[in-house]
Amino acid sequence: MENMYNLNIERAVLSAIIFDPEIYEEIASKLIPQDFYLPFHQHVFMAMEELSREEKPIDEEFLKSKLQSMGKFDEVAMLDLLSANPISNTAAYLAEIKAKSAKRALATLATEIKKVTIEDDLPAEEVMNLVEKKLYEITQNNSNEDFRESKEITLAMMDEINRLKALGNSKLIGTDTGFKNLNEKTSGFGKGDLVIIAARPAMGKTALVLNMALKAIERDEGVAFFSLEMPAEQLMLRLLAAKTSIPLQQLRVGDLRDEQWSQLSAATEELSRKKLFVDDGGYATIHHVRSKLRKLKTQHPEVSMAIIDYLQLMSGEGREGRQQEISEISRGLKQLARELQIPILALSQLNRSLESRDNKRPMLSDLRESGAIEQDADIILFVYRGVVYKINEMKEKLEKAKTEGNADKIAEYQKKYDELLRGNEEDTELIIGKQRNGPTGTVDLIFQKRFTRFVDAVHSPAFEVVYEESDIPANTGNIELPPI
Repeated sequence: MENMYNLNIERAVLSAIIFDPEIYEEIASKLIPQDFYLPFHQHVFMAMEELSREEKPIDEEFLKSKLQSMGKFDEVAMLDLLSANPISNTAAYLAEIKAKSAKRALATLATEIKKVTIEDDLPAEEVMNLVEKKLYEITQNNSNEDFRESKEITLAMMDEINRLKALGNSKLIGTDTGFKNLNEKTSGFGKGDLVIIAARPAMGKTALVLNMALKAIERDEGVAFFSLEMPAEQLMLRLLAAKTSIPLQQLRVGDLRDEQWSQLSAATEELSRKKLFVDDGGYATIHHVRSKLRKLKTQHPEVSMAIIDYLQLMSGEGREGRQQEISEISRGLKQLARELQIPILALSQLNRSLESRDNKRPMLSDLRESGAIEQDADIILFVYRGVVYKINEMKEKLEKAKTEGNADKIAEYQKKYDELLRGNEEDTELIIGKQRNGPTGTVDLIFQKRFTRFVDAVHSPAFEVVYEESDIPANTGNIELPPI
């Protein structure tokens, strides 16, 4: 057991802080109280944390007073600590404390694995998930086993309020969505949010999240992308079209002018240095996503968002039907987002039934297997491009005119159909169907389809409420506030 701790090193580090309180902040950024083996040393470090927060001196007298108020003062242990030789270079000592702390955590985990495997007889997948989760917590040195007390929660909340105050008038307090109009309505995607982005086919489901991913990696953040529908090369092609403003079709066939080749080369070089991680294996379970994302986040802390394209292509256990599988997947994604403290964006399909309505704007009940998804999501966004339905409608009219042999109608409808197809910029509504911490409504975007790129509409109208009833138009001009 002696290789699991070293009390002399623990005393030396704490003694160094008492003799030179200036180094406390640096040490506190690397250690937590539980890294110390001796309970008294843990209490001393917690007392130092409170004194620092209260802007009081970290010295013998104040420490003694603080420990006494905590009911944790031990005179003999304090004398041992004060008699230790302080050190000037703490780096090696801190590393040793962290290493022994990790060893103790691993030993505890080994005991727990034996218990849940043999005594509790848990299924193998549950055991593996527990092991992965605990290992991730050990590497992050941030175990969530204990209850959080009111005092700690309140202080953390005040720190967050002060952080937001320091931002001034900035409305962005979460992860930048990449769109100014959307940021204004959501304040950004929150850490731990499960964001569902849903649409019918051909609405640009994938293009929108790729635009969000592009903006994130351009800010030098990391993005994890689970692509279950298309290979990574196709995703990169779309990113390059959006970044360079070179039409996607030209990129696909390499039909580029000299200046476009130079532009493409520069963009490719830039994106090659960014932190975009794509899993395009085409198969994923919640266990698969959880395992890979934990490992990636450990190796690359700069990962600020994960994207799954798309939720219904993920596989479940299949024991109790597809709805139960989707429930398991959505709940797992929400828990994973909270654990890793990043937003997870999951694309989702919509039911075909909305096509039969006059008002084809999506609403929550249009989500496939909507119950679990609607419950677990923090934000649900619907992509709606009305021109897609106009194109389909005009195509049907054209086919009917051809069947009837009406030359005048054929010419009229063909002209309108071609005009709709040639249009490069299309008005798009991004409908916020649910927002746990904010209003629902509509955000206006423009879809530049040649470049598979969404951009903010220049003049976004007043924020509009989206109602559940299909017969009520979306443009009401009111704001629906979330329940308190």
